[in-house]
Amino acid sequence: MSERFVYVTYIRTTPEKLWDALTKPEFTRAYWCETWQECDWKAGSPWRIMIPDGRVADSGEVLEIDGPHRLVLSWRNEFTEMNAEGYSRATFELEPVGDTVKLTVTHEMEQEGSKLIAGVSKGWPHILSSLKSLLETGKALEETARWPAGR
Repeated sequence: MSERFVYVTYIRTTPEKLWDALTKPEFTRAYWCETWQECDWKAGSPWRIMIPDGRVADSGEVLEIDGPHRLVLSWRNEFTEMNAEGYSRATFELEPVGDTVKLTVTHEMEQEGSKLIAGVSKGWPHILSSLKSLLETGKALEETARWPAGR
């Protein structure tokens, strides 16, 4: 892969609760700008992230799944010019470490100068910080609570 973004954080939770927060709509709506994922979470299944107004934000396929440890998705942006870049790959790895879970998110693409990877490099830290806040305090970050106006 030519372009890669990696984010690592430690969250005071269990692998099962973190897995649910990554995959279940009642959680993602709270920390990920009111979006939710539609998927049956089986290898080979299609998945997509839905925007509150009904548009599809991103889509792809479940490439690997081993809950609550590892999830690999093909990932293509669907609502901006980044769609033309095609599919990237997002890997979520959950590893228990004491009373926390180490979450490693790797988002990569075989395209030099990828606008998508540049975009997720700004987006993932905010979204994942909000996820951490939600799981540790019960409250997501205010900045990621709603879909941005005009997007």
